[in-house]
Amino acid sequence: MLYHLHEMNRALMTPLTNWAEASSKIFSNPISPLAHTPFSQRIAAGYELMFRLGKNYEKPEFGITSVPVNDVEVGIVEETEVLKSFCRLIHFKKDLSAREIKQLDQPKVLLVAPLSGHHSTLLRDTVRALLSQHDVYITDWIDARMVPESEGAFHLHDYIYYVQDFIRHLAPNLHVISVCQPTVPVLAAIALMATDKDPKLPKTMTMMGGPIDPRKSPTQVNNLAVEKPFSWFENNVIYSVPPNFPGVGRKVYPGFLQHTGFVAMNPRRHAQSHWDFYQHLIKGDDDPAEAHRQFYDEYNAVLDMPADYYLETIKTVFQEFRLPMGTWEVEGKLVRPQDIKTVALFTVEGELDDISGPGQTQAAHDICSGIPASKKQDFVAPKCGHYGIFSGRRWREIICPKIAEFIQKNG
Repeated sequence: MLYHLHEMNRALMTPLTNWAEASSKIFSNPISPLAHTPFSQRIAAGYELMFRLGKNYEKPEFGITSVPVNDVEVGIVEETEVLKSFCRLIHFKKDLSAREIKQLDQPKVLLVAPLSGHHSTLLRDTVRALLSQHDVYITDWIDARMVPESEGAFHLHDYIYYVQDFIRHLAPNLHVISVCQPTVPVLAAIALMATDKDPKLPKTMTMMGGPIDPRKSPTQVNNLAVEKPFSWFENNVIYSVPPNFPGVGRKVYPGFLQHTGFVAMNPRRHAQSHWDFYQHLIKGDDDPAEAHRQFYDEYNAVLDMPADYYLETIKTVFQEFRLPMGTWEVEGKLVRPQDIKTVALFTVEGELDDISGPGQTQAAHDICSGIPASKKQDFVAPKCGHYGIFSGRRWREIICPKIAEFIQKNG
Protein backbone atom coordinates (compact mmCIF):
# COMPACT_ATOMS: atom_id res chain seq x y z
CA MET A 1 0.00 0.00 0.00
CA LEU A 2 2.90 2.37 0.75
CA TYR A 3 4.11 2.14 -2.86
CA HIS A 4 0.63 3.06 -4.13
CA LEU A 5 0.50 6.06 -1.77
CA HIS A 6 3.94 7.17 -2.94
CA GLU A 7 2.84 7.06 -6.58
CA MET A 8 -0.36 8.94 -5.74
CA ASN A 9 1.66 11.61 -3.97
CA ARG A 10 4.06 11.83 -6.90
CA ALA A 11 1.14 12.33 -9.31
CA LEU A 12 -0.24 15.10 -7.09
CA MET A 13 3.18 16.77 -6.83
CA THR A 14 3.90 16.75 -10.56
CA PRO A 15 1.85 19.88 -11.39
CA LEU A 16 3.53 21.75 -8.50
CA THR A 17 7.04 20.79 -9.59
CA ASN A 18 6.26 21.70 -13.20
CA TRP A 19 4.96 25.07 -12.03
CA ALA A 20 8.10 25.61 -9.92
CA GLU A 21 10.32 24.80 -12.92
CA ALA A 22 8.42 27.21 -15.18
CA SER A 23 8.46 29.94 -12.52
CA SER A 24 12.21 29.55 -12.06
CA LYS A 25 12.76 30.11 -15.78
CA ILE A 26 10.42 33.10 -15.87
CA PHE A 27 12.46 34.82 -13.14
CA SER A 28 15.86 33.86 -14.59
CA ASN A 29 15.56 34.01 -18.38
CA PRO A 30 17.04 37.32 -19.66
CA ILE A 31 14.22 37.81 -22.19
CA SER A 32 11.61 37.73 -19.42
CA PRO A 33 10.68 41.15 -17.92
CA LEU A 34 10.34 39.50 -14.49
CA ALA A 35 14.02 38.52 -14.62
CA HIS A 36 14.91 42.22 -14.23
CA THR A 37 12.76 42.91 -11.17
CA PRO A 38 14.21 43.27 -7.65
CA PHE A 39 15.02 39.94 -5.95
CA SER A 40 14.35 38.02 -9.20
CA GLN A 41 17.51 35.91 -8.80
CA ARG A 42 16.56 34.96 -5.25
CA ILE A 43 13.02 34.07 -6.32
CA ALA A 44 14.30 32.00 -9.27
CA ALA A 45 16.69 30.16 -6.95
CA GLY A 46 13.89 29.31 -4.55
CA TYR A 47 11.70 27.96 -7.33
CA GLU A 48 14.51 25.85 -8.80
CA LEU A 49 15.29 24.38 -5.40
CA MET A 50 11.59 23.54 -4.97
CA PHE A 51 11.57 21.94 -8.40
CA ARG A 52 14.64 19.80 -7.76
CA LEU A 53 13.41 18.65 -4.34
CA GLY A 54 10.06 17.55 -5.75
CA LYS A 55 10.80 16.30 -9.29
CA ASN A 56 10.94 12.69 -10.40
CA TYR A 57 14.45 11.61 -11.35
CA GLU A 58 14.68 9.30 -14.36
CA LYS A 59 17.65 7.08 -15.20
CA PRO A 60 20.47 9.30 -16.54
CA GLU A 61 22.40 8.59 -19.72
CA PHE A 62 26.04 7.49 -19.70
CA GLY A 63 26.72 10.31 -22.13
CA ILE A 64 30.18 9.04 -23.11
CA THR A 65 30.59 10.07 -26.74
CA SER A 66 34.39 10.03 -27.06
CA VAL A 67 37.58 9.25 -25.13
CA PRO A 68 41.27 9.93 -25.76
CA VAL A 69 43.17 6.89 -27.06
CA ASN A 70 46.90 7.36 -27.65
CA ASP A 71 46.38 11.14 -27.66
CA VAL A 72 43.66 10.91 -30.32
CA GLU A 73 39.97 11.53 -29.55
CA VAL A 74 38.01 8.40 -30.52
CA GLY A 75 34.22 8.21 -30.74
CA ILE A 76 32.27 5.79 -28.52
CA VAL A 77 29.17 3.90 -29.64
CA GLU A 78 26.99 2.40 -26.90
CA GLU A 79 25.66 -1.01 -27.97
CA THR A 80 23.60 -3.70 -26.23
CA GLU A 81 25.76 -6.83 -26.44
CA VAL A 82 23.41 -9.20 -24.56
CA LEU A 83 19.85 -8.60 -23.38
CA LYS A 84 18.36 -10.55 -20.48
CA SER A 85 15.14 -10.03 -18.54
CA PHE A 86 16.81 -8.15 -15.69
CA CYS A 87 20.03 -6.88 -17.28
CA ARG A 88 21.58 -5.45 -20.42
CA LEU A 89 25.24 -6.08 -21.13
CA ILE A 90 26.40 -2.82 -22.70
CA HIS A 91 29.49 -2.52 -24.88
CA PHE A 92 31.21 0.86 -25.18
CA LYS A 93 32.52 0.21 -28.65
CA LYS A 94 35.20 2.43 -30.11
CA ASP A 95 34.17 3.92 -33.44
CA LEU A 96 37.06 2.42 -35.37
CA SER A 97 37.46 -0.15 -38.11
CA ALA A 98 37.92 -3.81 -37.19
CA ARG A 99 41.55 -3.56 -38.26
CA GLU A 100 42.19 -0.49 -36.08
CA ILE A 101 40.56 -2.13 -33.07
CA LYS A 102 42.68 -5.25 -33.57
CA GLN A 103 45.82 -3.10 -33.78
CA LEU A 104 44.94 -1.41 -30.49
CA ASP A 105 44.86 -4.84 -28.82
CA GLN A 106 43.24 -3.46 -25.68
CA PRO A 107 42.37 -5.81 -22.77
CA LYS A 108 38.70 -6.74 -22.56
CA VAL A 109 37.05 -5.69 -19.28
CA LEU A 110 33.70 -6.74 -17.81
CA LEU A 111 32.66 -4.08 -15.30
CA VAL A 112 30.01 -5.52 -12.99
CA ALA A 113 27.88 -2.68 -11.63
CA PRO A 114 25.96 -2.88 -8.34
CA LEU A 115 22.32 -3.86 -8.20
CA SER A 116 21.80 -1.95 -4.97
CA GLY A 117 19.63 1.09 -5.58
CA HIS A 118 21.40 3.30 -8.11
CA HIS A 119 21.64 2.75 -11.84
CA SER A 120 24.82 1.56 -13.49
CA THR A 121 25.37 5.11 -14.75
CA LEU A 122 26.77 5.78 -11.27
CA LEU A 123 29.93 4.18 -12.70
CA ARG A 124 30.13 6.65 -15.58
CA ASP A 125 33.47 8.01 -14.40
CA THR A 126 34.74 4.45 -13.91
CA VAL A 127 33.87 3.56 -17.48
CA ARG A 128 35.27 6.76 -18.97
CA ALA A 129 38.67 6.35 -17.27
CA LEU A 130 38.95 2.66 -18.22
CA LEU A 131 38.02 3.21 -21.85
CA SER A 132 41.26 4.88 -22.90
CA GLN A 133 43.22 1.65 -22.41
CA HIS A 134 40.55 -1.06 -22.33
CA ASP A 135 37.62 -2.53 -24.25
CA VAL A 136 34.82 -2.05 -21.71
CA TYR A 137 31.51 -3.84 -21.13
CA ILE A 138 29.16 -3.10 -18.21
CA THR A 139 26.16 -4.79 -16.60
CA ASP A 140 23.22 -2.39 -16.84
CA TRP A 141 20.62 -3.73 -14.41
CA ILE A 142 16.97 -3.14 -15.32
CA ASP A 143 14.57 -1.50 -12.87
CA ALA A 144 12.48 -4.39 -11.48
CA ARG A 145 9.28 -2.36 -11.75
CA MET A 146 9.79 -2.36 -15.52
CA VAL A 147 10.01 -6.18 -15.75
CA PRO A 148 6.63 -7.96 -16.17
CA GLU A 149 5.87 -10.72 -13.69
CA SER A 150 5.68 -13.13 -16.62
CA GLU A 151 9.50 -12.96 -16.84
CA GLY A 152 9.69 -14.80 -13.52
CA ALA A 153 11.58 -14.11 -10.29
CA PHE A 154 15.17 -12.97 -9.88
CA HIS A 155 17.23 -14.50 -7.09
CA LEU A 156 20.79 -14.04 -5.86
CA HIS A 157 21.78 -17.20 -7.73
CA ASP A 158 20.33 -15.68 -10.92
CA TYR A 159 22.74 -12.78 -10.48
CA ILE A 160 25.59 -15.30 -10.26
CA TYR A 161 24.42 -17.12 -13.38
CA TYR A 162 24.10 -13.83 -15.29
CA VAL A 163 27.71 -12.99 -14.43
CA GLN A 164 28.86 -16.45 -15.51
CA ASP A 165 26.98 -16.13 -18.81
CA PHE A 166 28.60 -12.74 -19.48
CA ILE A 167 32.06 -14.09 -18.63
CA ARG A 168 31.64 -17.03 -21.00
CA HIS A 169 30.25 -14.77 -23.71
CA LEU A 170 33.26 -12.42 -23.53
CA ALA A 171 35.96 -15.07 -22.98
CA PRO A 172 38.81 -15.65 -23.55
CA ASN A 173 41.31 -13.11 -22.22
CA LEU A 174 38.76 -11.32 -20.05
CA HIS A 175 39.32 -9.20 -16.94
CA VAL A 176 36.48 -8.72 -14.44
CA ILE A 177 36.06 -5.64 -12.24
CA SER A 178 33.31 -5.55 -9.60
CA VAL A 179 32.36 -2.48 -7.59
CA CYS A 180 30.77 -2.69 -4.12
CA GLN A 181 27.83 -5.13 -3.83
CA PRO A 182 28.71 -7.41 -6.79
CA THR A 183 32.10 -8.37 -5.36
CA VAL A 184 30.31 -11.16 -3.47
CA PRO A 185 28.28 -12.76 -6.29
CA VAL A 186 31.17 -12.21 -8.75
CA LEU A 187 33.57 -14.08 -6.45
CA ALA A 188 30.96 -16.83 -6.09
CA ALA A 189 30.47 -17.00 -9.87
CA ILE A 190 34.20 -17.37 -10.55
CA ALA A 191 34.64 -19.84 -7.66
CA LEU A 192 31.90 -22.10 -9.02
CA MET A 193 33.47 -21.94 -12.49
CA ALA A 194 36.86 -22.83 -11.00
CA THR A 195 35.37 -25.80 -9.13
CA ASP A 196 33.89 -27.05 -12.41
CA LYS A 197 37.24 -26.43 -14.16
CA ASP A 198 35.52 -24.14 -16.65
CA PRO A 199 38.00 -23.28 -19.46
CA LYS A 200 36.54 -19.79 -19.81
CA LEU A 201 37.72 -18.38 -16.47
CA PRO A 202 38.81 -14.73 -16.61
CA LYS A 203 42.46 -13.71 -16.35
CA THR A 204 41.94 -11.35 -13.40
CA MET A 205 39.31 -10.20 -10.94
CA THR A 206 39.49 -6.75 -9.38
CA MET A 207 37.23 -6.19 -6.36
CA MET A 208 36.55 -2.67 -5.17
CA GLY A 209 34.93 -1.68 -1.88
CA GLY A 210 32.76 -4.76 -1.43
CA PRO A 211 31.36 -6.70 1.57
CA ILE A 212 33.33 -9.93 1.15
CA ASP A 213 33.40 -10.21 4.95
CA PRO A 214 31.08 -7.62 6.57
CA ARG A 215 32.23 -8.66 10.04
CA LYS A 216 35.41 -6.62 9.55
CA SER A 217 35.15 -2.90 10.39
CA PRO A 218 31.32 -2.97 10.34
CA THR A 219 29.65 0.21 9.12
CA GLN A 220 26.20 1.67 9.69
CA VAL A 221 24.95 -0.37 6.72
CA ASN A 222 26.32 -3.62 8.19
CA ASN A 223 24.95 -2.87 11.66
CA LEU A 224 21.43 -2.31 10.32
CA ALA A 225 21.43 -5.75 8.69
CA VAL A 226 22.61 -7.41 11.91
CA GLU A 227 20.43 -5.49 14.37
CA LYS A 228 17.17 -6.11 12.51
CA PRO A 229 15.77 -9.66 12.25
CA PHE A 230 15.22 -11.07 8.77
CA SER A 231 11.46 -10.84 9.27
CA TRP A 232 11.76 -7.06 9.72
CA PHE A 233 13.09 -6.69 6.18
CA GLU A 234 10.37 -8.96 4.81
CA ASN A 235 7.60 -7.01 6.55
CA ASN A 236 8.83 -3.43 6.31
CA VAL A 237 10.64 -2.82 3.02
CA ILE A 238 9.01 -5.18 0.51
CA TYR A 239 6.02 -3.92 -1.51
CA SER A 240 4.16 -4.72 -4.73
CA VAL A 241 4.67 -2.62 -7.84
CA PRO A 242 1.54 -0.49 -8.51
CA PRO A 243 -0.52 -0.72 -11.74
CA ASN A 244 1.15 2.16 -13.61
CA PHE A 245 4.30 0.12 -14.35
CA PRO A 246 4.93 -2.98 -16.55
CA GLY A 247 6.01 -4.96 -13.48
CA VAL A 248 2.66 -4.50 -11.72
CA GLY A 249 2.30 -6.96 -8.84
CA ARG A 250 6.01 -7.85 -8.66
CA LYS A 251 7.46 -7.84 -5.13
CA VAL A 252 10.30 -5.31 -4.86
CA TYR A 253 12.37 -3.23 -2.50
CA PRO A 254 11.24 0.16 -3.89
CA GLY A 255 13.80 2.71 -5.00
CA PHE A 256 12.16 5.54 -3.09
CA LEU A 257 12.64 3.65 0.18
CA GLN A 258 16.27 3.00 -0.67
CA HIS A 259 16.77 6.69 -1.44
CA THR A 260 15.29 7.59 1.93
CA GLY A 261 17.85 5.31 3.55
CA PHE A 262 20.71 6.88 1.57
CA VAL A 263 19.73 10.37 2.69
CA ALA A 264 19.12 9.28 6.29
CA MET A 265 22.76 8.18 6.58
CA ASN A 266 23.97 11.80 6.17
CA PRO A 267 20.95 14.15 6.48
CA ARG A 268 22.96 17.19 7.54
CA ARG A 269 25.36 16.83 4.63
CA HIS A 270 22.49 16.73 2.12
CA ALA A 271 20.67 19.64 3.76
CA GLN A 272 23.87 21.70 3.65
CA SER A 273 24.43 20.73 0.03
CA HIS A 274 20.97 22.01 -0.97
CA TRP A 275 21.47 25.22 1.00
CA ASP A 276 24.82 25.78 -0.72
CA PHE A 277 23.14 25.17 -4.08
CA TYR A 278 20.56 27.85 -3.28
CA GLN A 279 23.33 30.28 -2.34
CA HIS A 280 25.27 29.53 -5.52
CA LEU A 281 22.17 30.27 -7.60
CA ILE A 282 21.65 33.60 -5.85
CA LYS A 283 25.27 34.61 -6.39
CA GLY A 284 25.33 33.39 -10.00
CA ASP A 285 28.05 30.79 -9.31
CA ASP A 286 27.21 28.61 -12.29
CA ASP A 287 29.95 25.96 -12.03
CA PRO A 288 29.26 24.72 -8.47
CA ALA A 289 25.52 24.94 -9.11
CA GLU A 290 25.85 22.76 -12.21
CA ALA A 291 28.05 20.30 -10.30
CA HIS A 292 25.26 20.01 -7.70
CA ARG A 293 22.69 19.34 -10.44
CA GLN A 294 24.81 16.63 -12.03
CA PHE A 295 25.52 14.89 -8.73
CA TYR A 296 21.89 14.80 -7.59
CA ASP A 297 20.57 13.89 -11.03
CA GLU A 298 22.53 10.67 -10.50
CA TYR A 299 22.14 10.29 -6.73
CA ASN A 300 18.36 10.77 -6.76
CA ALA A 301 17.77 8.37 -9.67
CA VAL A 302 17.05 4.99 -8.08
CA LEU A 303 15.62 1.66 -9.20
CA ASP A 304 13.52 -1.05 -7.57
CA MET A 305 15.30 -4.26 -6.61
CA PRO A 306 13.64 -7.69 -6.96
CA ALA A 307 12.48 -8.75 -3.49
CA ASP A 308 13.89 -12.31 -3.65
CA TYR A 309 17.33 -11.08 -4.66
CA TYR A 310 17.40 -8.37 -1.99
CA LEU A 311 16.22 -10.57 0.88
CA GLU A 312 18.61 -13.40 -0.06
CA THR A 313 21.49 -10.91 -0.15
CA ILE A 314 20.60 -9.63 3.32
CA LYS A 315 20.54 -13.14 4.76
CA THR A 316 23.47 -14.68 2.85
CA VAL A 317 25.91 -11.76 2.87
CA PHE A 318 25.10 -9.56 5.85
CA GLN A 319 23.48 -11.83 8.42
CA GLU A 320 24.93 -15.31 7.97
CA PHE A 321 28.30 -14.38 6.35
CA ARG A 322 28.17 -17.54 4.27
CA LEU A 323 30.99 -16.61 1.89
CA PRO A 324 33.76 -16.08 4.48
CA MET A 325 32.31 -18.88 6.65
CA GLY A 326 32.54 -21.34 3.75
CA THR A 327 28.90 -22.39 4.08
CA TRP A 328 27.35 -20.81 0.96
CA GLU A 329 25.62 -23.23 -1.36
CA VAL A 330 24.20 -22.12 -4.71
CA GLU A 331 21.45 -24.53 -5.69
CA GLY A 332 23.27 -27.40 -3.98
CA LYS A 333 26.82 -26.45 -5.08
CA LEU A 334 29.20 -25.26 -2.38
CA VAL A 335 31.00 -22.01 -3.17
CA ARG A 336 34.72 -22.76 -2.78
CA PRO A 337 36.90 -19.67 -3.41
CA GLN A 338 39.94 -21.80 -2.51
CA ASP A 339 39.44 -23.61 -5.83
CA ILE A 340 40.41 -20.46 -7.76
CA LYS A 341 44.07 -20.91 -8.73
CA THR A 342 44.71 -19.20 -12.06
CA VAL A 343 42.72 -15.96 -11.73
CA ALA A 344 44.79 -13.04 -10.42
CA LEU A 345 43.20 -11.04 -7.57
CA PHE A 346 43.37 -7.30 -6.91
CA THR A 347 41.43 -5.72 -4.03
CA VAL A 348 40.87 -1.97 -3.71
CA GLU A 349 39.54 -0.23 -0.60
CA GLY A 350 39.04 3.33 0.56
CA GLU A 351 40.63 4.37 3.85
CA LEU A 352 37.50 6.36 4.78
CA ASP A 353 34.88 4.04 3.28
CA ASP A 354 31.68 4.23 5.36
CA ILE A 355 29.76 1.69 3.24
CA SER A 356 32.18 -1.25 3.10
CA GLY A 357 34.65 -0.76 5.93
CA PRO A 358 38.41 -1.33 5.58
CA GLY A 359 39.27 -5.02 5.60
CA GLN A 360 35.96 -6.24 4.19
CA THR A 361 37.27 -6.50 0.62
CA GLN A 362 40.80 -7.53 1.66
CA ALA A 363 39.20 -10.64 3.17
CA ALA A 364 39.08 -12.06 -0.36
CA HIS A 365 42.82 -12.75 -0.12
CA ASP A 366 42.34 -15.09 2.84
CA ILE A 367 39.46 -17.08 1.40
CA CYS A 368 41.06 -17.30 -2.07
CA SER A 369 43.90 -19.34 -0.60
CA GLY A 370 44.57 -21.20 -3.85
CA ILE A 371 45.77 -18.12 -5.72
CA PRO A 372 49.58 -17.74 -5.57
CA ALA A 373 50.92 -14.69 -3.73
CA SER A 374 52.52 -13.52 -6.97
CA LYS A 375 49.03 -13.15 -8.44
CA LYS A 376 47.60 -11.17 -5.53
CA GLN A 377 47.65 -7.41 -5.00
CA ASP A 378 45.97 -5.04 -2.56
CA PHE A 379 45.62 -1.27 -2.40
CA VAL A 380 44.04 0.99 0.23
CA ALA A 381 43.41 4.46 -1.20
CA PRO A 382 44.39 7.09 1.40
CA LYS A 383 41.80 9.73 2.38
CA CYS A 384 39.30 8.08 0.06
CA GLY A 385 35.64 7.35 0.80
CA HIS A 386 33.37 4.81 -0.87
CA TYR A 387 32.51 6.78 -3.99
CA GLY A 388 36.07 8.06 -4.30
CA ILE A 389 37.44 4.62 -5.15
CA PHE A 390 35.53 4.53 -8.46
CA SER A 391 34.77 8.18 -9.22
CA GLY A 392 36.61 11.49 -9.05
CA ARG A 393 40.20 12.65 -9.11
CA ARG A 394 41.71 9.91 -6.91
CA TRP A 395 40.04 7.25 -9.02
CA ARG A 396 41.30 8.73 -12.28
CA GLU A 397 44.82 9.65 -11.17
CA ILE A 398 45.72 6.91 -8.66
CA ILE A 399 43.43 3.87 -8.66
CA CYS A 400 42.63 3.42 -12.36
CA PRO A 401 46.33 3.44 -13.38
CA LYS A 402 47.04 0.76 -10.75
CA ILE A 403 44.23 -1.43 -12.11
CA ALA A 404 45.49 -0.93 -15.67
CA GLU A 405 48.98 -1.94 -14.58
CA PHE A 406 47.63 -5.02 -12.78
CA ILE A 407 45.63 -6.09 -15.84
CA GLN A 408 48.64 -5.59 -18.11
CA LYS A 409 50.87 -7.58 -15.77
CA ASN A 410 48.48 -10.53 -15.61
CA GLY A 411 47.11 -10.40 -19.15
